[in-house]
Amino acid sequence: MAGKLSPRQRMINLMYLIFIAMLALNMSKEVLSAFGLLNEKLTNFNNKAAERNANAFASLELKASEEPLKYEALFKDVQTIKESSGEFYGYLDNLKSEMLAGLAQEDQQDYEVMDKSNFLDQKFFQGERYSAEGQEFVDKINNFRTSSSEVINKIPDSLMKPAQKKALVDAIEARFSTGDDKGQVENRDGRPVDWLNYHYEGFPLVASMTKITLLQSDIRTTQDEILKAMLQGQLTQEVSMTNYTTLLEAPKSAYFAGENFDGQIVLGRKDATTKPNRVELTLDGKELGEDDYVIEDGRVRLTVNTGNVGDHTIEGNLIFAQDGEEIEVPVKQTFTVIPKPNSAVISADKMNVVYRGVSNPMTISIPGVGNVSANAPGLKKVGGAGRYVMNPGTGREVTISVSGKLPGGVGVSDRKTFRIKDIPRPSGTVRGEFGEIKMPRSNLEISTVGAILEDFDFDLNLAISGFKFKVPGQPTVQVRGNKLDGRAKAALQRARRGEVVQIFDIEAYITNNRSYKLKKVSPVVVELTN
Repeated sequence: MAGKLSPRQRMINLMYLIFIAMLALNMSKEVLSAFGLLNEKLTNFNNKAAERNANAFASLELKASEEPLKYEALFKDVQTIKESSGEFYGYLDNLKSEMLAGLAQEDQQDYEVMDKSNFLDQKFFQGERYSAEGQEFVDKINNFRTSSSEVINKIPDSLMKPAQKKALVDAIEARFSTGDDKGQVENRDGRPVDWLNYHYEGFPLVASMTKITLLQSDIRTTQDEILKAMLQGQLTQEVSMTNYTTLLEAPKSAYFAGENFDGQIVLGRKDATTKPNRVELTLDGKELGEDDYVIEDGRVRLTVNTGNVGDHTIEGNLIFAQDGEEIEVPVKQTFTVIPKPNSAVISADKMNVVYRGVSNPMTISIPGVGNVSANAPGLKKVGGAGRYVMNPGTGREVTISVSGKLPGGVGVSDRKTFRIKDIPRPSGTVRGEFGEIKMPRSNLEISTVGAILEDFDFDLNLAISGFKFKVPGQPTVQVRGNKLDGRAKAALQRARRGEVVQIFDIEAYITNNRSYKLKKVSPVVVELTN
């Protein structure tokens, strides 16, 4: 087709191509200027961040001198970060100075002339390999990434949770990544190329300089994040690198399983110096007083009780003074005390079994459902919501069935089986001691015989109605009550020093449940010491 065009048409087409090239050339100059302006803004940001970080370091140094036991180790770790980041930042500053050294002084802010890539191409690359300077640049990034991660991992778990440390380390790893294990990344065609070539080869001088300034900004951000993590909020908000956070907005605060979540993530401004002049809020129509909230870090933190199960509404206004006028910021938020479930939660307050012969307290509920019914043999509702007592009867197991209705009218039910166990065998005691004991004859005469349940979860009062008393060579004496009677004392007087007397067949009972038959009580053996 091209061969059939007239000479005039071919000339028109050529001029059109030249025109397009001129437009592209003009646009590239504008892009170069845009890179330069971005570099200026990043430089200003880095300078201000350096001042904030310096103030934070000075504050920590003062704390370390005042309370060395508490802050000295922390200060040494911070010094490590300060030195490594300062060395890396200074190296990048020197590199940028070298990049500008070949330009006349009047051209160092004329970004449209910084369109050549030859400086870094010659400095970082030697044929198809990195030059010594190029490898040094990559090593500097890798070393800073490694040292920063090591400092974070040294933070005790008591100051920072492992999940938080991992998130911070992952962010630093991504921020200062130099590719995979081979130092490569995929280009737009999906082919692996060396990281340094991908990011710095063939780019205009101003673009590469801006990327290096951005790398310096990452250093400042990393300094700030590590410092805040180690201080755990003890330093002031002025070390923060940003005044914005993400907020989640949702039309409701609780969702059923399987529902579509239609929340929105938005940016919200937070500033410790932004405090409302007045707070006018209500919770479910009840006005909140000054004791119901705390203003901190630019937030109104509520300290009210969550209240009953269900949805609750907080509404009103936060009032700020602006230009001599009061500006009302409306508030209307809802929250749900307990997420709406699809299964019951049943738990024995004392153990995972129930005991025959005692009242076993239980808590039975379905979160998000106010009206719950529970049924089982021996189960009785007592006290407030969800409070029950189980007095199991015969058998080895008991099953509790629970049912209720969700706010939408949908029924929900569940059941759980508990093992039934008897009260364990009591141990007989003399003056509170059990097993084989030693005591003088005079002490035994006046001691009280009792019984205890060792390592039992319930505090049961056991009483003694009688026992048998045996002295070697003397007839066994049947005693009524919990102390030696006259016949037992007479037999005791005939015992010799070192002889062993026995108290056995102890008849014990539970004071508030005498009908329950306890297991046979363990005997007590007493060696006379005189």
